[in-house]
Amino acid sequence: MKLARFWDGEKVQAGIITGEEVAELRGSIYGGYELTGRHFPFREMSLLAPCEPTKVVCVGLNYRDHAEELHLDIPVEPVLFLKPPSSVIGHRQPICKPKICRRLDHEAELAVVIKEVTRSVSPTEAKDKILGYTCANDVTARDLQPKTGQWTLAKSFDTFCPLGPFIVTDVDPTNLEVSLFLNGSIRQKSSTHQMIFPVYDLVSYISRVMTLFPGDVILTGTPGGIGCMEPGDEVIVEISGVGRLINEIIEG
Repeated sequence: MKLARFWDGEKVQAGIITGEEVAELRGSIYGGYELTGRHFPFREMSLLAPCEPTKVVCVGLNYRDHAEELHLDIPVEPVLFLKPPSSVIGHRQPICKPKICRRLDHEAELAVVIKEVTRSVSPTEAKDKILGYTCANDVTARDLQPKTGQWTLAKSFDTFCPLGPFIVTDVDPTNLEVSLFLNGSIRQKSSTHQMIFPVYDLVSYISRVMTLFPGDVILTGTPGGIGCMEPGDEVIVEISGVGRLINEIIEG
C-alpha cells in the first residue's frame, strides 16, 4: 500500500494511491482511518512530504563503501545525529543552497517511518513499529561539516531533508537497491544488504536512546558516491519497491 499526503486545493489530505488515483482517507494514517469515497487524479496532486515527524534521526556511516570513501573506520555502534522537522520538504519541492555554503552534497537514503510510540524494543519487535518506507536525501553543506566538530550545522538548513513521494507499507527493507541520479547521470548505487546495521537493529538501538513517535523518521545512511549539487540541477533518489523522489536545486 502507498500512503500519501497532498494538497487538495483547500486543505492537507491523506490518501491511498490506487493506480492513477488517490483515494482520500479520513482519520490518521497511523491507524483508525477510513475511506471517504472521494478520489483525485494522481497526476494532478500536489504531493507533500508523506509525514510530519517530531524528529528525523539520522545514521551516519552505515554503508561500508561510504565509510571507505571518507577514509573512516567502520563504526562498532550506530553513529546518530538529528535533523529538525523544519528541514523536511516533499517530492518536487526545491532544495535551497544556502549562501554560506560552498559545497552542497547529495546523500540518497532509505527512510523509515514509525507507526506508533516506540520505546526500548528488540529488533524482532521493531518490525511491527514501522508504518513503512520512503525515499530521502540527506542534503549536506559539506564544507560546513568539519567546522564545529559535529554535524548539526551542515545538516539542518531548511529544505535539507526531502522525503517522498509516498510511504510504502509492504516492502522488505533488507535488500533494496538505492540509487541517486544527478541530471540523469547515476552517482550512487548500492543495496540495503550492504548496511552495517540493518533497519530493525537501528530502530531497536534508537528506541533505547529516545522515544519514537508516530511519523518520526529514521534515515538509515547513504552508500558511497556522495557528491555535490548546484542550483539548476535535478536530483533523483530511486529505491526499488519504494519510489522516486525528485527535487531541483535553487539558490537559497
